[in-house]
Amino acid sequence: MARILGISGSLRAGSFNTALLRAAQALQVQGVELELATLHGIPLYDGDLEQREGEPPAVAALKARVLACDGLLLATPEYNNGIPGVFKNAIDWLSRPPAEAPAVFGGRPVALVGASPGGFGTILAQDAWLPVLRTLGTRFWSQGRLMVSRAGQAFDPHGALVDERTAAQLAAFLAGYRDFIDG
Repeated sequence: MARILGISGSLRAGSFNTALLRAAQALQVQGVELELATLHGIPLYDGDLEQREGEPPAVAALKARVLACDGLLLATPEYNNGIPGVFKNAIDWLSRPPAEAPAVFGGRPVALVGASPGGFGTILAQDAWLPVLRTLGTRFWSQGRLMVSRAGQAFDPHGALVDERTAAQLAAFLAGYRDFIDG
């Protein structure tokens, strides 16, 4: 059983990326146990805060969940053709202190998905993650890529995935990622 932690890079209640992770969880792909996490409560990274107070509780809780999973699934929005600041900020916190970063990220399987109301999905944000993931020493699954474009048509107003083609692609993506983790 591959224990995957899906992290949504959006704080918005109606986030398409959080909805995408919920849809992935609902598919119940064989051999996949998918837990969801958000970035709520993680403060902006501040080295002075870190030195003075240590790791914030929300960061410590997320870090513990990352350490307990077999693979990370990052559901990234795309803001201004790049990585959302709130998502990058969380990953920066998780890589602190530097001596702990290899335990958190080193060799950890990571995959990217994303949903966007635009026509190109999240291709630029996903590409922007690559140097970050390489720097952290992750084992990136490059054969699987899922970008949901025109997400407003794929999800209903309550966040349920209603596009059957996208659901099939998502199921295939999860099965492929499971095999990558297990391989």
